[in-house]
Amino acid sequence: MPFPEFDPVLIHLGPLPIRWYALAYVAGIVLGWWYASRLAKTERLWSPGKPPVTGPQLDDLVLWITLGVILGGRFGYALFYKPAMFAQIFTGDSWGERLELLQLWTGGMSFHGGFLGVVIAIALYANRQKINPLSLGDLIAPVAPIGLLFGRIANFINGELWGRETTVPWAIRFCNARIEQMYGFCPAGNEPRHPSQLYEAGLEGLLLLIILSLAIWKWKMLKRPGFVTGLFLLGYGVCRAALENVRQPDAGLENLPLGLTMGMILSIPMMLAGVWLIWRALKKPVVAEA
Repeated sequence: MPFPEFDPVLIHLGPLPIRWYALAYVAGIVLGWWYASRLAKTERLWSPGKPPVTGPQLDDLVLWITLGVILGGRFGYALFYKPAMFAQIFTGDSWGERLELLQLWTGGMSFHGGFLGVVIAIALYANRQKINPLSLGDLIAPVAPIGLLFGRIANFINGELWGRETTVPWAIRFCNARIEQMYGFCPAGNEPRHPSQLYEAGLEGLLLLIILSLAIWKWKMLKRPGFVTGLFLLGYGVCRAALENVRQPDAGLENLPLGLTMGMILSIPMMLAGVWLIWRALKKPVVAEA
């Protein structure tokens, strides 16, 4: 199946290109903000009947989370996948090379880096506002799959982060006239590959959103601080590690020990932390409402 002639730019507003990838971030943040606000206003979901934040506090937290996602995602990408970016700050031949780390529009964001950025943002904000960081994490974790869903779809539109070669009937050749014009060739080659971006959108995005929603609305697990956060960490880690088997490893990281990929290695600590948080949450009794 040939790759559709997608244009990563939706529209040009004068000299300013509006890209699908940027819109994915905006949609994820706006819809996540709305969903988190709904959770924070539904007092019966929390124990002892009190959400961890007020409306104004949540509005402030969104800015902290946004900075954590963007800065963590970019710095994490450079640290985990392209450490030369840090060296280029001092050794680059031009200002373009030296400032590549800050050129977000060129692509290159790491979910695991963004996750660490969000963890730091939550910890700092919780400490500043004297809020239980686990309850705050439980408020933010359920909205993360929304951003993952839109982000992976944007990855597909951009024709990036493609899968391994395959012969399945729905395989796609990630090559078209736009990609050839942009790079002078097709980085993915002409071989049919797994549309792994769509697999990730379905599992890390939609499926994980459904599971977390069930934990919140049906099983009332926001009453156990840390459970929803742990379930997200475990669920994402399992989905990501499994899908790494059909996702093409990043250039230069194809031959890591034990056949692992960088995505698998970074997901293992998430799964372990998730299991621990779930065990801890189930071990402690639910605080009764006054």
